[in-house]
Amino acid sequence: MLQSDQIIRSTCPYCGVGCQLDLHIKDDHIFRVEAPFDAAPNYGRLCAKGRFGMDFVTHPSRLTQPLIRKDFGETPRKAIGLEGFRPANWDEALNLAAEKLAGTVLRHGSDAVGTFCSAKATNEDNYIFQKFVRGVLGTNNIDHCARLCHAASVAGLSIAIGSSAMSNSIAEMKDLDVFIITGSNTSETHPVISTFLREAVVRGNAKLIVVDPRAIEMTEFATLWLRQQPGTDVAVFQAMAHVIVEEELYNKPFITERTEDFESYITTLKDFTPEWAESISGVPADLIREAARIYANANAAAIYWGMGISQSVHGTDNTLSLANLALLTGQIGRPGTGLNPLRGQNNVQGCSDSGGLPNVYPGYQPVDDPEVRVKFEEEWGVPLNPEVGLTTMEMVDAAEQGALRAYYVMGENPMMSEPDLRHARHVMEQLDFVLVQDIFLNETGQYADIILPAASFAEKDGTFTNSDRRVQRIRTALPAPGEARSDWGIIADLAQRVESKLGREHSAGFAYEHPAEIWDEMARLTPDFQGIDYPRLERQGGVHWPCPSPEHSGTPYLFADSFPRGKGQFTPIQFHPSQELPDAEYPFILSTGRVLYHWHGGTMTRRSQLDHIYPEATVEIHPDDARRLGIEEHARVRVRSRRGKIEVKALVTERSPRGTVFIPFHFAEAAANELTQDVRDPYAKIPDYKVSSVAIEAI
Repeated sequence: MLQSDQIIRSTCPYCGVGCQLDLHIKDDHIFRVEAPFDAAPNYGRLCAKGRFGMDFVTHPSRLTQPLIRKDFGETPRKAIGLEGFRPANWDEALNLAAEKLAGTVLRHGSDAVGTFCSAKATNEDNYIFQKFVRGVLGTNNIDHCARLCHAASVAGLSIAIGSSAMSNSIAEMKDLDVFIITGSNTSETHPVISTFLREAVVRGNAKLIVVDPRAIEMTEFATLWLRQQPGTDVAVFQAMAHVIVEEELYNKPFITERTEDFESYITTLKDFTPEWAESISGVPADLIREAARIYANANAAAIYWGMGISQSVHGTDNTLSLANLALLTGQIGRPGTGLNPLRGQNNVQGCSDSGGLPNVYPGYQPVDDPEVRVKFEEEWGVPLNPEVGLTTMEMVDAAEQGALRAYYVMGENPMMSEPDLRHARHVMEQLDFVLVQDIFLNETGQYADIILPAASFAEKDGTFTNSDRRVQRIRTALPAPGEARSDWGIIADLAQRVESKLGREHSAGFAYEHPAEIWDEMARLTPDFQGIDYPRLERQGGVHWPCPSPEHSGTPYLFADSFPRGKGQFTPIQFHPSQELPDAEYPFILSTGRVLYHWHGGTMTRRSQLDHIYPEATVEIHPDDARRLGIEEHARVRVRSRRGKIEVKALVTERSPRGTVFIPFHFAEAAANELTQDVRDPYAKIPDYKVSSVAIEAI
């Protein structure tokens, strides 16, 4: 048996739980992963990805040197494999990248560049990235995958309470009284969290209400399962609010002291009866009434949700309807309560915190607020653009119109995550310049002019911030392969070269020796982080922001006394049907999501041993639908929409209801987003990945 040369404590690079890991290193390989029993938030627990999915780090297809496209500069560009690139040294690659980015700014203006930072990269990487984009390129055109997963949660919670983060901590879950799970297949997307939630039911007698169209594992632990038709979430939650008001189950003192517009809001609920909701959603009216009573009468009740709620053309309304329930009942601002969006990627919370959004600097400080902007201008020593930048989908629109000419993509894969991939590929082909920075050649990198090889989480230092706002360390455990470098180091080097190409006499400041210096700079500018530094993280293991001073203990749960916007805002909501419903030609509703053994675009898990367990794309179809179409278990089937078609293996199961099919989005060879539609929530600009119309046929 191998003996470990060393054991390095780190944070899992997969979902937003932020599990602590002990990486056992031998001969520059991770040969075992264990979970420390004394470390929050997982206390010795790991899922399959955390325990067995780390071998991607030393996969032979890792990028090890800068690459330049052999047909550099030719358009339209086509997707190419590694054979279409030539190796380059760092000076050549960075100088050429700097020349192209600076040239785009000088010829077409700062806003002709679009950028994507990364929910997989560290807080420090993302802070440096947005500083480069704003302080050197001069644009706020920066976004990341939160736009395509929880942007609607951010928009809705910002309206209702003025803060978009998960309000309560993972540590509270084991002691819950009542909780709702909706739009989250928790046991597969956040497996460690699901163990705490199941224990709350089994050991603590908590009552669980699941609101989900699919028969996910958590329904087996539920007191009530409200199985709504896809896209009808608002109807169910509005009807619950109707019951709470009609039966006077609302929290009058809380509403009086801590909310506004209650009276005008409740007048809008009159017609949203449980019977009305049943006619739309299919959920029995009596179940809706029972769910409302259980939630409203609880001593403490929490709501947890995932992308099933947010990835919708109604995503903001879905979130607002949940916020209305919490405000009606006062189920927020105490342990075991709250509004808790479960974040999908390891550092999607931290990427947003660090300024990876087009409208805010780090700490959600608005770019169009003159006082905030002056603070950052004084720190960086450069003038900053006062205009809010473009979101991910708006960048696609601008590129199609010729207004956006170049992309810089760090650690994201929009050629897997964009809806209507056929259209996205067309847009990518027309760009003047594409710069990609990643650990593997993925579907986006195949369109790059220059590829810069980055270090993985196991090869650099920094911090991730998990779903419940806990800032935690990652540490260097292995040498980076070949010439790969840390993301922050690449960006700092590139930034100085672009400044030179632009003829800047003053630098925004990129001479860092260690990511701790980057964190300290961000903390100086961000009130919520000013009590957190690397020595404290070493002592404590992790700290929940807000933590405004060294004496502050951190904040496991939010809103004990007030909301960031002052008082909680009740928001009237109307139900609107989904934009693409089944018809004779496309009779099924398609929903997309994750499976246990894979993660997002599959860039990492499909280069691990986990791919042997779940090696190909599938479609869940109800037995009655399969029988009618002559489809047998494991048969190859074709799934078509108005946008494209894919071939997948059939899983005949009652997990998905009649008339609905489910396809995971991890498989490039059968990408679910070939089928999804580019329709967007009007507030959050997030596409609808949960309701599209498709047809299925046996091959």
